[in-house]
Amino acid sequence: MTLGKVQKGIKCSVTDCNNEAVRSLSREKFSSSDLKLKEGRRVYLCEYHYKLWKKETKKLREFDRIRYGQK
Repeated sequence: MTLGKVQKGIKCSVTDCNNEAVRSLSREKFSSSDLKLKEGRRVYLCEYHYKLWKKETKKLREFDRIRYGQK
């Protein structure tokens, strides 16, 4: 069984944050946020920054769910 980078203990992708990541997102999905990121293909977020991202993009994600017919 292979482990993902989050399970291996990768650090948060937000600049000046050294906490361990708990979630990963595609850079495209994350592009609507104002947080400054390190380079990389995917975005790895610690619990704190994931919560901030969810708050920042709540309305956008809600519109996407409505547009595609999901609850």
